[in-house]
Amino acid sequence: MKNNLAERRAGRNWTQADLAAALGVSRQTVISIEREKFDPSLPLAFLIARTFDCAIEDIFVAE
Repeated sequence: MKNNLAERRAGRNWTQADLAAALGVSRQTVISIEREKFDPSLPLAFLIARTFDCAIEDIFVAE
């Protein structure tokens, strides 16, 4: 699944560790999502969207 998580994170000047802490996940999880190696669970995708104050579809796009 394509995503623009790295761009949104960078737009807030957050490190991967900052985002991981905000989401309650490991930095490796954030890295895997950004590299599109791992698709987040639906609850995590909703949490990511809430963190960036947008819809899930604004971050994640099905291929």
